[in-house]
Amino acid sequence: MKVKKFIPFVVLAAASAQPLLGCDICAIYAASQAQGEIGLGLFGGVATQFSRFNTLRDGGHKIANDGEYINSTVSQLLVGYNFNSRFSAQLNVPVIYRGYGSDLNGRHSESGIGDISLLGNFNAYRKLAENYTLTWSVQGGVKFPTGDANHLGDPDFAGGIGGHDLALGSGSYDGIVGTSAMARWKRLFMTANLQYAIRSEGSFQHRYANDLTWSGGPGAYLVMNHQCTLAVQAVISGETKGKDKFSGVPDDDSAETLWYAGPQLNFTWKSRLSAQLGADLPVSIYGSGVQLMPDYRVHAALTWRF
Repeated sequence: MKVKKFIPFVVLAAASAQPLLGCDICAIYAASQAQGEIGLGLFGGVATQFSRFNTLRDGGHKIANDGEYINSTVSQLLVGYNFNSRFSAQLNVPVIYRGYGSDLNGRHSESGIGDISLLGNFNAYRKLAENYTLTWSVQGGVKFPTGDANHLGDPDFAGGIGGHDLALGSGSYDGIVGTSAMARWKRLFMTANLQYAIRSEGSFQHRYANDLTWSGGPGAYLVMNHQCTLAVQAVISGETKGKDKFSGVPDDDSAETLWYAGPQLNFTWKSRLSAQLGADLPVSIYGSGVQLMPDYRVHAALTWRF
């Protein structure tokens, strides 16, 4: 085995286990880590998450639900460029569809472009060997107010569905910082990812709370050769945020801390293709006030280096 030729494929497979969408509207899919270890040039892809919200909770405790639901699909179209082995940048364009309703107010839907983001990734440390790998990268960027934020000015649709749940955008410029790490020993690996959204006041004097999302966990390679890799991973993910504010006044129905657990498959082909497929089930849920909370999430991603 030629270690120098094979190790980059292993790095790509483990690095492709990146967070998709933490909170349904704010986390940014970072595909640059999955592409930044191999080659230069252009890459593109799509990352999609479907979230089902059908459980009404008051302070984290289940309460009766009068047919309230949100089915949310957020697809991020992305294009990026690897400038060198250390630095890459990517543009994310979210396309959002939300179906929602209640027994009292009927069924409705919203769709359109969300808030576009520009993200940079810097590979700060890499150690590659035949039996082990250790990488660490940092990310930073900005989210632009391109999505429709008109729902932020609407009254609540139902007891657990507010305008901040339905808006496609925030109307604000927000900062994004994050970090990712991966360690591998032979066929075993571990990933860890953090992302923090720094919010500013947007439309209708609404300010989403700063949001921390995380993802990671142990995995193992089922297939690992020069052509492709296939890995299975147990992923723990989650998010936490405080209360949003309207005109400086806290919104009592907006803080939350969620933990998820679920399986994920990571696949790569040569140095070109990386793909993911996973599911998340909530294992711990807390939300302030009355909120509609998630029942499950499924996500998939595909990136290609040209």
